[in-house]
Amino acid sequence: MAGFAELRLSSWLVEQCRQLGLKQPTPVQLGCIPAILEGRDCLGCAKTGSGKTAAFVLPILQKLSEDPYGIFCLVLTPTRELAYQIAEQFRVLGKPLGLKDCIIVGGMDMVTQALELSRKPHVVIATPGRLADHLRSSNTFNMKKIRFLVLDEADRLLEQGCTDFTADLETILSAVPARRQTLLFSATLTDTLKELQGLATNQPFFWEAQATVRMVEQLDQRYLLVPEKVKDAYLVHLVQTFQDQLEDCSIIIFTNTCKTCQILCMMLRKFNFPTVALHSMMKQKERFAALARFKSSTYRILIATDVASRGLDIPTVQVVINHNTPGLPKIYIHRVGRTARAGRQGQAITLVTQYDIHLLHAIEEEIKQQLAELAVEEAQVLQILTQVNVVRRECEIKLEASHFDEKKEINKRKQMILEGKDPDLEAKRKAELAKIKQQNRRFKEKVEQTLRQQKAGSTGRRSRPPRPRPQEPARAEAQN
Repeated sequence: MAGFAELRLSSWLVEQCRQLGLKQPTPVQLGCIPAILEGRDCLGCAKTGSGKTAAFVLPILQKLSEDPYGIFCLVLTPTRELAYQIAEQFRVLGKPLGLKDCIIVGGMDMVTQALELSRKPHVVIATPGRLADHLRSSNTFNMKKIRFLVLDEADRLLEQGCTDFTADLETILSAVPARRQTLLFSATLTDTLKELQGLATNQPFFWEAQATVRMVEQLDQRYLLVPEKVKDAYLVHLVQTFQDQLEDCSIIIFTNTCKTCQILCMMLRKFNFPTVALHSMMKQKERFAALARFKSSTYRILIATDVASRGLDIPTVQVVINHNTPGLPKIYIHRVGRTARAGRQGQAITLVTQYDIHLLHAIEEEIKQQLAELAVEEAQVLQILTQVNVVRRECEIKLEASHFDEKKEINKRKQMILEGKDPDLEAKRKAELAKIKQQNRRFKEKVEQTLRQQKAGSTGRRSRPPRPRPQEPARAEAQN
C-alpha cells in the first residue's frame, strides 16, 4: 500500500484501500489526488473503468476528516443508477468516519428526501433535476457552506442534448458558494469542458490520459453489417452463439428508445433467454430490481437504453451489443466501456445497417482504430428469420395493448407538474403553435405555386410566335 501512502492520504484511508483490495493507485488517481489535496480545481479525463470515482472520493474524505461539518460535498451525476453507485463508494471508504450521505434522485418520495437533507448529511449525491426541485420548493436546508462541488460525467451534464440540464444547473450553482473546489470528471473531453478549463480561476489543474485511443487494450471491438429488416434475427443469433460458447456469459444490449428496449426484452424472453430491461419508463423500484438481478447473475442479459451507458460498474460483463449504431462517437465509447473492466477481457459488437455506414466511420475516426468485421453464418440466421419476425410482431401487439405510449404521456405530465407547468395549457399552446405552423406552411406553398404559375405563363408567352390578327369581313371581301 506504499502507492496510496505516497499520495499523502490518512493512515485509515490507506487501510481502507488495502481492505478493499486496491493495491496501487491508477494513473488518474496519481495525477488528480495531489492537486485536489492542494486545494486546486480539477478536470480529469480518462477512459472508462480507470478509477475516476475514487480519484475524487479519497481526497474529499481526507479533507472531511480534518474538519467534519454539515453538507460538505455535493456530487452531481446525470443518471440515478450512477448516483447510487457513487454513494456506495463513499459509504465503503468513509465507514471509519461515520459518514452520512444522502441520495437525491427522481422517482423517490420528495418528502422523505427533504427530511434527509434537513439532517445535514456530509455528502449529497444528486441528479440535477430533482435537486433543483428541492431548492425551488423548500428552505429547510442550504448549501452555502459546501467545500466541494463534483460533476461526474461532466460532459453529459454540461452538453445540451436530449436532456438539457442548463436550467437546473443554474438553480444549483446559484445556491452553492462561489469559494469552493470544483471537480469535473469524464471519459470524453468535449469543447465545453475545454472552455471551462480556460475559465476556471481556482488554480485549475487539468489531467488527461495520454493514450491516443481511450479504449482499454482488453476490449475486442467488431461490427456486423446487416440489413435493417433482419437486424433482430442477427441479434437473436448472436445471443444464442455467446450463450453456447461462453459459460455463464453476461451480456448488455443497448438500444436507442425505451419502447425498443421493452420489445426486445419481451422477444428474448419468448426465446427463453434470461433477460431484464432497464430504461427511464420503468419505476425506480423496478430499475433497482432489474439492476440487482443482473448484478447477482440471476439474469444474464440486460437490455438497456443509454441510462446504463455511464458509470455502471459490473466487472463481470463479457459482451456489449449495440442494437443500434450510436449517433455520437462518445456514446459508443461509454457504452462499450461497460465491458473489459478491471483488467478483464471483453467484446463489443455493433450492428450496422445500410443507413449507418457514416456513423461507423465517425466512431473509427474518434477512437483512432478500425473495427474488424464479425463473421456470421447467414444460413443459420435465415433459418430463424421468420420465427423472429413473428415473435417481434406479437410482442409489439402485446405492448400496445398495455398502453405503453400512454404511460409515457403520463410521465411527461408528471414532469411538467414538477416544473410548475400546467400540462393542459402546454398541450393547448402546442396545438395552437402547430396550427399556426400549418397555416404558414400552406400560405407559403400557395405563394410558391402562384409564383411558379406566373413564371411559367411569362415564359410561355415569350416562347410562342405572335398570332396573325384576324381580318375584318369587309377588308377580306375587297381583297378577294
